[in-house]
Amino acid sequence: MTIDAAGLDLLFREARSQNKWKDEPVSDETLHELYDLLKFGPTSANSSPARFVFIRTKEGKERLAPALSSGNMAKTMSAPVTAIVAYDPKFFEKLPKLFPHNLDAASWFTSNDSLAATTAFRNGTLQGAYLMIAARSLGLDVGGMSGFDNAKVDAEFFAYSGWRSNFLVNIGHGDPEGVFGRSPRLDFDEACLLA
Repeated sequence: MTIDAAGLDLLFREARSQNKWKDEPVSDETLHELYDLLKFGPTSANSSPARFVFIRTKEGKERLAPALSSGNMAKTMSAPVTAIVAYDPKFFEKLPKLFPHNLDAASWFTSNDSLAATTAFRNGTLQGAYLMIAARSLGLDVGGMSGFDNAKVDAEFFAYSGWRSNFLVNIGHGDPEGVFGRSPRLDFDEACLLA
């Protein structure tokens, strides 16, 4: 089974990062549907370390605002939803549920802090990418961002959970006026080797 040309256009070729948003809400039901789709993307040992905060209220945005860079302020405050893509450094505590065919899997990480940190960040980042593709597949637009103070976000949103922020993704229905033209990409021979 493959995705047709229209699907590839939707996910990749015609998709653009959004900077302006239409005043159209994204329902909580849609956010549940989004998560229920992205959660099936593969991660190491099914570790699923990503954690998501879907900020969709004025009060939530006001809590986030002090951490944003000036260049990301307007587009984030006007987006219907801003997702904090985070990861749980103690993701391995969930492995008995997520990787039940090896009940000793958590020990791989409890005995190796470096492996745990790398696994959490790498796989949490993958899940953030799955979120963006899943959102596009549901007819939503996205705008992924760095450009914020991770320490401020973590102190405001994760002081009690210990989660750590990775990046932000604005989600909604984009206003075409806020889309830049497609920037160049590297050709295969510039970015790839065949071995």
